[in-house]
Amino acid sequence: MKIPHTFTIVFSIIVLCAVMTWIIPGGEFNRQTVTVDGSERNVVVSDSYHNVDNQPQTWQIFTAFFKGFERTANIIVFILMIGGGFWIMNETNAINVGIFSFLKKTQKLQQNKILGKLGVNNLIMILIILMFSLFGSVFGMSEETIAFIVIFVPLAISMGYDSITGVLMCYVAAHVGFAGAMLNPFTIGIAQGLSGLAPFSGIEYRFICWCVFTLIAIIFTLLYAAYIKKNPTKSITYEIDAFWRDKQVEETAVESRPSTLATWVVYALIGAVMVFCAIRFPRTDISIGNGQYNIVLWPIIAGTYLLIGFFGAWKSVHNFILTILLYTIICLVTGVLGYSWYVMEIAGLFFAMGIATGAAFSLKFDKIIRLFLDGCKDIMVAALVVGMAGGIIIILEDGKIIDTILHGISQAMTDTGKEGAVGAMYAIQTVLNVFIPSGSAKAALTVLAFQFGDGITNMITPTSGVLIGVLGVARIPYAKWVKFIWPFIIVIIDDKWGNINNY
Repeated sequence: MKIPHTFTIVFSIIVLCAVMTWIIPGGEFNRQTVTVDGSERNVVVSDSYHNVDNQPQTWQIFTAFFKGFERTANIIVFILMIGGGFWIMNETNAINVGIFSFLKKTQKLQQNKILGKLGVNNLIMILIILMFSLFGSVFGMSEETIAFIVIFVPLAISMGYDSITGVLMCYVAAHVGFAGAMLNPFTIGIAQGLSGLAPFSGIEYRFICWCVFTLIAIIFTLLYAAYIKKNPTKSITYEIDAFWRDKQVEETAVESRPSTLATWVVYALIGAVMVFCAIRFPRTDISIGNGQYNIVLWPIIAGTYLLIGFFGAWKSVHNFILTILLYTIICLVTGVLGYSWYVMEIAGLFFAMGIATGAAFSLKFDKIIRLFLDGCKDIMVAALVVGMAGGIIIILEDGKIIDTILHGISQAMTDTGKEGAVGAMYAIQTVLNVFIPSGSAKAALTVLAFQFGDGITNMITPTSGVLIGVLGVARIPYAKWVKFIWPFIIVIIDDKWGNINNY
């Protein structure tokens, strides 16, 4: 049976939602604006549900794509700019050079008796999963994972695995952390603020949950990776991964190029920007949960860049380009934690990274722009699918049935008792996430036990722009992803159910 294109699947869901608007009666909750941690949130007024005339959707299935494109424009532009920026970097072949250099070093470590028994590749995957899970738990990393797919998918394939392993290491790990969030301001912070609880209270319990969820993700990834390592053709993406295998340069053909005058000019320009930031922002307020930490951050970043960048450029242009990539990631984390960066700032950061790497490689500016446009073209399908996915919630909202669905579910659980109510709320949140993948929106809308329902189901719902973007960049069809990931989802849901009952 031929797997349909992701666009076909999402459009079919839009048609199904349009049919539902003819069957389900219309209804709405009243809403009010409240202030949480200095930010205004639009929330539902208790017991305010009332019937309204439903708005059956017909030809709107064709305009839903347009409206969905408008609603998810930030994610779409983010994906295009990430794709264009990395396309320029790929032209320099620096990532391949870095991967082969990294694999050489890991092969030497494999000769160590202790590391050899544990498996160096296993340790690498564990460390990467722990890092991204922690990022998801502490500051809600989600959209940012799209940028890392371009790094970890080629790395996973070079290590003898497949593209799915690369997605597991960063995207799935971040969303496991998102679900077991200890200090995530987009979920825990908003929900507890709206419900009147002490900010980030119950962190001890959530820490245990995070440990359990992350351990499950590590075990699942290691078992799957070992299975694929034995026979790569067993991967359901083996044929699709030919794209990544073909892009890899043979190890014997990879040669580091010496730096040129352009390389040193770029080094100096970036260094000047770093020094300016160090002078302009000598101390940075880092927000982690409810804590504020005033750190001398930019001076440290600037100082280490000037040192590491110098030796990188001295060694080769490829090493310097990898230094640019490293400090792009450092600036990303700094911007998110210290300056509330979101997709606009991050997209601009990776755009600047692409231009800087092209200039350091002595590419003409016109060539850099053409490469950027080629990268946008290459990722365009993924961006369009994100817009189509955004149309699903448009149909439900315009049809006036989303509140009716919420009201009907809430009424069905009124007589279930405390334990049943908690379990029901978790189930509701899991279903609700199919239609509203935004953690902040669900927190403001439901103020329920939504944390466990969020995060994990984002890894399977077709309305998640981040998921569709990740799969698009990794070139994994949505249907193949669902076929692979559903056992993991079941295991996590079963574990969450136990945690809820124990709590």
